[in-house]
Amino acid sequence: MEIILLLVGFLASVFGSICGLGGGVIIKPVLDSFAFASADTVSFLSGITVLCMSAYNIIKTIISKDNLNLKTNLPLGFGAAIGGILGKELFNIIKHSSSNPSFVGNVQAISLGVFTFLTLIYTINSHKIEKRNVESKIMCIFLGLVLGLMSSFMGIGGGPFNLLVLSYFFSMSTKKAATSSLFIILLSQIFSLLTTIITHTIPEYKISWLLVMSISGILGGIVGKYFNKKLNEHTIHNLYLIFLILIILISIYNSF
Repeated sequence: MEIILLLVGFLASVFGSICGLGGGVIIKPVLDSFAFASADTVSFLSGITVLCMSAYNIIKTIISKDNLNLKTNLPLGFGAAIGGILGKELFNIIKHSSSNPSFVGNVQAISLGVFTFLTLIYTINSHKIEKRNVESKIMCIFLGLVLGLMSSFMGIGGGPFNLLVLSYFFSMSTKKAATSSLFIILLSQIFSLLTTIITHTIPEYKISWLLVMSISGILGGIVGKYFNKKLNEHTIHNLYLIFLILIILISIYNSF
C-alpha cells in the first residue's frame, strides 16, 4: 500500500502544485477508490500531504521574493482557516449521525463531483464572464471561509474552488491564482491540523503511511514548482481543465 500512497501523493502534488489545486482534490477521491481506510483517515493523510507540498511552495516563493499579494491572500487565508475548522465539525456531525461508515464518504464524493462539475462549466465559459475585483477585507474573509469550509469537509485541502473564486472575484490569471491558492491552502491546513490535534480527533493510521505521504508531498512540491515556472499560462489552464474532468469521473465512481 505504501508504494501506491507514494505514487498517488507524488503525482497529485506535482500537478496540484502546478495548477494550485493543492493535490488533495486528487489524492482524496483516488485513495477513496482503493477503500483501504476510513474516510476520515484518508482525509487526514490527504491533508498532511497537501500541507507539506504547499509549505514547500510558499517558502520557495518567499525566498524567491515573488509577489504573494498579502493584502488579498491574508484575509482569504484567515477566512479559509476558520472555514476549515467549521468544515471539520460538519464532517464529524455527519459522520456520527449515521450508522453506515461509508455514508460520509459517499456524501463527500457526491459533493466533490457536483461542485467540480460547476467549476468546470465556469472555467470553460470564463472568457465570456465579466470578472470582479474585490477589495473589501470583510468580503475576502467571507469568501475564504466558504472555501475553507467546503475544502475541509470534502477532505481535499483546497482544490479547484480556490481558482474559481480567485479568477471571478479577483480577476487573477490561472498561473497567478495557483500561487495564491497554495497560500490559502497552507493556512487552512495548518489550522485544520492544529484543531485535529487539540480536539484529539486524529484518526487511526500507520506511521509508514504518514511518512510516505509527507515525503511525496515535499517531492511533488519540488517538481511541481519547477514546472509551474517553465509552463506558460495556456498550458497550465489546459492541465487544470483535464484535472477537473478527471476529478469528476473519479467522484462518480466513488459515489457508487
